[in-house]
This record gives sequence, C-alpha cells and structure tokens, in this order.
Amino acid sequence: MKKNAVIALVGVSIVAAAGWWWSGSGERAAAKSAKGPAAAPTALVTLATAVRQDVPVTVQVNGSVVSLNSVDLRPQVTNTVDVVHVKEGQFVKQGQLLFTLDDRNDQANLARAQAQQKRDEATLADLERQYKRSQELLAQNFISKSATDATLSQLEAQRAAVAADRAAVQSAQVALSYTKLHAPIAGRIGAVNIYPGTLVQPTLSLVTVTQLDPIAVSFPVPEANLQDLLAAARTRSRVEAVVTGRKDTLQGTLNFVDNTVDPQIGTVRAKAVFDNADQSLWPGQFVGTRITVRTLEGVTVVPAAALMMLPEGTSLYVVDKERNASRRKVKTLHTFGTKVAVSGVEPGEQVVIEGSQNVRPNGKVRIDDKPRGDAPATPAAPGGTTGVTPGSAASSDGVDIRSTQRERA
Repeated sequence: MKKNAVIALVGVSIVAAAGWWWSGSGERAAAKSAKGPAAAPTALVTLATAVRQDVPVTVQVNGSVVSLNSVDLRPQVTNTVDVVHVKEGQFVKQGQLLFTLDDRNDQANLARAQAQQKRDEATLADLERQYKRSQELLAQNFISKSATDATLSQLEAQRAAVAADRAAVQSAQVALSYTKLHAPIAGRIGAVNIYPGTLVQPTLSLVTVTQLDPIAVSFPVPEANLQDLLAAARTRSRVEAVVTGRKDTLQGTLNFVDNTVDPQIGTVRAKAVFDNADQSLWPGQFVGTRITVRTLEGVTVVPAAALMMLPEGTSLYVVDKERNASRRKVKTLHTFGTKVAVSGVEPGEQVVIEGSQNVRPNGKVRIDDKPRGDAPATPAAPGGTTGVTPGSAASSDGVDIRSTQRERA
C-alpha cells in the first residue's frame, strides 16, 4: 500500500515537470516569433554625386616628327667640285648656291655652239637676200622659176640649221647650269662630306636639305575613331603636341588622314602641321599628341570607381534619400582620367564609390562622411583622354572600364 503511494507520487512529479518544460518552450518560441527574422547588416559606403557636363573625346597617342619636305641633293653630271659655298648644319634659303662644279669644258661647249649659230645665221641672212633678188629677176623674166625655187630650198634648209644651232646652244646652257647646285627648298642642310677637288657623279649624295618650318607630326589613331577623325580633318581641328622638357604644349592643325587602315594594328595614320620657328620640333623626334575628335554634350559623369563589372554587364549602386541602395545597369560612353561618362544615371543622383562590395540590392546603407587620408583625389578633368602605350593607340570610347570593382560572391 505504501509502495503504491510512492509510485503515484513520482508519476505526478514527472507529469508536472513535463508540463513546465512544454510551457517554457512555447513561450520562447512565441518570443522568437514576435522578434521576426534577423535584420540584414547596414553597409558603410562613400557616395559621389553624378554631374552633367560636356566631355571632349580626346585621343592621346605618341607620334613622330616628320619634315614636310626633305631633298637629297645629287649632281646630274660627273664632274669635279670647284667650290663649296655652305657649311654643314647651316640654314639656307630656296635658290641659294650650295656647290659649284668645274665648268670650263661646259663653257667651251657653249661658246662653240653660239659661234656655230652666228655663222649659220649669217648664211641665212645671205640666202634671204638672194631669194629676194631672184624673185625680182623672175618677175622681169631674167631667170627661170626653177632657179628661184632652188634658192628657196637653200633658204629653208638654212633656217632649219639655225633652229638646230639654237637648240644646241640651249643644250649647252643646260649642261652648264648643272655645274651650279642651288638649294631646291629652304631648310637646314645636314652633314657635308664633299670638298673642293672631289669627283662627284649622279649616284653620290652631296647633302640633304630638310625643311623645319613649318613641320609635321605623324601619329596613329584607332580605327574606332576613324569617322570622327575624318570629320575633324574637314574642320582642320587643333592638335596639341607635348614635347619633353617643354612646359607649354605646341598647337598645330590636322591636315591629313591616310587612305588606308593598317590591318595589323588597327590604326590609321594622321598628320598635323605645326609652326616651328624656334625649332622646338626636330625630324625623327617622338612627341605626345592629343586631338579632340568630338564632344559629348550634356552627358552624365560619375567616378570610374562607382562601376562594377558583373556577368550581366556594367552596373553601379544608386542611393536614394531614404538611403536605400538599388543596383542599376549603365552603359559606358567614354572614360577620361578617373571619371567616366555613362547613360542610365541622372545628374544629381548619389552613387556608391567605396564599399559597394558590402551593399546588397535594395538594402540600407550608412554614409561615411569622414575624410580618408589614403583615398586618392579625383581630379576634375576638363576633357576625355584615352590612355595609350608608346607607339600604339587606344580609345576607351564605348568600352567598359577594366579597372572597376567586382561584386563579391
């Protein structure tokens, strides 16, 4: 009897403990349900404002200085140099005498030809008088007509001989002119390795005359900018040349676009003319060139750091007034410096430039207003410039940015 009472008491205790545990677990579940799901963390970001501005599409490449005219002076006859009238490195004018060859033989040939011409002219004058008298005698029937015709034949033959003499004189004068070599253009002469007494011939170069003012700069332009380049050539657009060691850029004019695109490197050769009175540009020199091929008017510009390269395309985060971040697809129009012109964002909207890897679409963000000492400054570039390597040309017009951020997986 007593044993049964103990067993009943233990059973009641077990039931009471189970009821207490079940009641506590229900309260904990209700409290957890009342709290709801765990809130997503708020990302700390840095913002920048999209602005509207005109962006010049500028192609910047390395070019080389070339002379507009360069003449390799050679003699046209085999002869001996008599006098050298210039020194190497000298600036000469067009038509200036440079070399004189030995002309004694040519002078003698000219004198001989002139003497022969005078003799034949004297004979021609005598035949003209004879023909005139024969016509008078024929009119009076003192001579036959055949005699007059013979005199006329001699007269015509002598006239031809005089014409040949005149041609011989001209030929002798031309040969004599070959003994004096003049500068065909104005410019600077190179090295002179010819001295008096040197025997020269047509295969030997005496000196090179190179025009320095004005002068040209030849540079390659990507074929993607070909149509813009042709339009710029029609308006004779301005071209800037950056010379090493010179603070100011030189201003030139685009005046030539080649008629063929190089299929190996995908560029077309262009040329600009520069005034070069101070000889800042020298033939063969490498210089940096910059040309504005067109201008994007009133486009939206954001920092390039805002762009994210995603599998579905280029995107960025836009933050509204409630600090909600939304991902938006954009199209890159042109990149210049640390900024990029895009479509898909309106001027005045706030975009994320730092911390985008922690942002989730439609999530809340916190704005970091503290200045960062290690954050690079964003210069306000007035125009767009494409970056290139020496001897090549490239343009980022219409191409996505490669140095942008990628969203974390």
